[in-house]
Amino acid sequence: MRLAARGGGWRTRLPKAHAEGGAVMLVGIQRGGVPLAKLLGETLGGLYGGEVAVGAVEPGLHRDDLSQRAMSELHPTELPGDLADKVVVLVDDVLSTGRTVRASIDALMGFGRPRCIRLAVLIDRGHRELPIRPDFVGKNLPTHPGERVEVRFTDDGAPRTVEILSP
Repeated sequence: MRLAARGGGWRTRLPKAHAEGGAVMLVGIQRGGVPLAKLLGETLGGLYGGEVAVGAVEPGLHRDDLSQRAMSELHPTELPGDLADKVVVLVDDVLSTGRTVRASIDALMGFGRPRCIRLAVLIDRGHRELPIRPDFVGKNLPTHPGERVEVRFTDDGAPRTVEILSP
């Protein structure tokens, strides 16, 4: 699926929901969510007329399935300021079981207590194992549980294509 003409809706619904841009902090979930958070931050900055805080969170050490999967390379959690009184929007490329989102929330809470946490995802493929629901979705993409969804990015971090990979 090509993304040039798709996936823009989540970038326009979020500013309408949070007109107070200064209170919003975008936090990309390490790997796929980080370039999306940066892109969304640029878009929102133009709409709000000022810079939007953008950071990154590493959920790796907070996962509940560490004994069942190989440990991937850990990236740093980098937050551009205090979370207090912020509307934190977690950003990820693909949402499936909800376990990565839960681990990301656990990691964030170690840095403070935001006013609220919202979730923006480019692709929601279903298959939830936890009661996690995104607030902003680019595209719902039903898949088989054995399939993998991979988002490919351009060199400047924009999502280019989405591929469904069969086992």
